[in-house]
Amino acid sequence: MRWKRALTVVGVHAEGEYGKVVTGGVVDVPGKTMFDKMKYLRDHDDGLRQFLLFEPRGAAVHSANLVLPSNHPKAQAGYIIMESTEYAPMSGSNTICTVTAILETGILPMTEPVTKLTLETPAGLVYLTCQCRGGKVLQVKFENVPSFVQVLDAKVEVKGVGTVRLDVAWGGMHYALMDARDFGFAIRPDEARDIAVMGEKIREACREQLSIVHPVNREIRHVTISGFFGPLKKKGKGLTAKNAVVVSPGRIDRSPCGTGTSARLAVMHARRQIKRGQIFDHESIIGTHFFAEIVGTTKVGRKTAVIPTVAGRGYVTSIGQYGLDPDDPLPTGYTLSDTWLKAVKRLQRH
Repeated sequence: MRWKRALTVVGVHAEGEYGKVVTGGVVDVPGKTMFDKMKYLRDHDDGLRQFLLFEPRGAAVHSANLVLPSNHPKAQAGYIIMESTEYAPMSGSNTICTVTAILETGILPMTEPVTKLTLETPAGLVYLTCQCRGGKVLQVKFENVPSFVQVLDAKVEVKGVGTVRLDVAWGGMHYALMDARDFGFAIRPDEARDIAVMGEKIREACREQLSIVHPVNREIRHVTISGFFGPLKKKGKGLTAKNAVVVSPGRIDRSPCGTGTSARLAVMHARRQIKRGQIFDHESIIGTHFFAEIVGTTKVGRKTAVIPTVAGRGYVTSIGQYGLDPDDPLPTGYTLSDTWLKAVKRLQRH
């Protein structure tokens, strides 16, 4: 064996969304905060993301997470989320994948029946309560970063579609959120390709036509992800709805999407559609569920924000090593538009 690089990777899916979790092979990344470390990788070592996610080692339908030591006094560890075309400041499904891997492989100790952790993401701290039994993480509930509305009822012009009405909200990423019924979508599996194509068109239009800047961290800009939501329905004392989030460069998040759920909660709160403590059952396109609620309100800059919690399950699917042969002519892999909606040539800059 003469690998130039060797990484230990735990495969996990969170309600159907697959995430690789790198638990070995990278000691640390320069930077004081996880946001600094994320920027270092983006600007100086993006080959790691490509190595993990591009073919022939990766695919268009998942993300990767790098577990790192945190300098924050409240955090036991940190992680960086790497997606197909960007480094996401926060991701709910990837959070569930990461903490499941951390606890079930013994990187951090598991306490039964409940393990509480604080982890640092590039978007800030997330607080986790994990239900555990017999060495297994049964459920992960995380208190997300505060989520807020940027724009309600924005209008963008989409080529070949016309005027599209949407809301823009932050849930750890900036989302363009649309009513699926406006496009004739019922959010069924057989609509996945059409939803993905439409979502990418709208995301690109938003980047061109809307000026979106995070009120505190002004380095976080633009709508980078889109979501289509189904109608709200009553479920007991709570609410339920379906949704489909489109991850660039054009595929559907298999889970109900934690940051998308948080962004939607912010919009629902602004529209007075949900009360604090009311359970929101968010269903994915494949029929899996995240359970969310608003547990408080706060301010982010001058923006009124909600404090959301999101709960879901993660399942370890594999543990193995990824290696790089020094003679490999494709060290950072490749993408093709037959399976990626658009072939990715380089990192999408913000």
